[in-house]
Amino acid sequence: MSKKFSRGFRLSVWVFALALILPVAVPSQVDAYGWSRTLKQGDSGADVRELQIRVAGWAADSPSRTYVAVDGVFGPGTEAAVKRFQRAYGLSPDGVVGPATQSALNSLERSDGSTAHFAWSEFYSKDGSAFSGGNVGSATVKENVRRLMYKLEALRKKAGNAPVVINSGFRSIQHNRNVGGASNSMHTYGIAADIAVSGKTPAQVREIAKTCGFSGIERGSSYVHTDSRIEFPYGAQRWWWVD
Repeated sequence: MSKKFSRGFRLSVWVFALALILPVAVPSQVDAYGWSRTLKQGDSGADVRELQIRVAGWAADSPSRTYVAVDGVFGPGTEAAVKRFQRAYGLSPDGVVGPATQSALNSLERSDGSTAHFAWSEFYSKDGSAFSGGNVGSATVKENVRRLMYKLEALRKKAGNAPVVINSGFRSIQHNRNVGGASNSMHTYGIAADIAVSGKTPAQVREIAKTCGFSGIERGSSYVHTDSRIEFPYGAQRWWWVD
């Protein structure tokens, strides 16, 4: 064996052995939200805003034209929504968001930022444009859809954990035009979904939706339209419940 070949052989063996010892770098998944403190009424900040997004679907116990403001200020409305969430998930309804409640909130979060029972693709525009081509940018659409998902998680829970089918989520301007939607349709901002719930009539789904902070609700023959129009500056600034 030549010295040159011997050196090359030894180098190859060394590299192979090193590869066995050193950890291989792999893309990391998105971690669950990092709650850094216990939250209670009177607190404020980005973590309170995230909390409000996650409990927004617990706006009321019965049909009520009210919603949880996503403003980063932990007031009475947020506390009441937290208590409803806690009751629904078998926690002590004290309105204080400590480790147990934070764990329950994080159980609804998937590693890609979507929620436990809904995938981003369910809300994509049906013309193949995903979250692009709407009346706001795709990043804004995605965040709006995330907020919508948490409301629908609450609706699903209230419906006895019955599967929720998204018939129409975000729509690009072109797709919305193709299906005859209004030019300022809430679908084009990612703040609306037309849904059906397994084992529930549209009338039953409509009544549940009225407890989830949805300001836009319309019952169709086989689906219910839900949206959060009053919460966004580009939404229709009025309640719109069509029975």
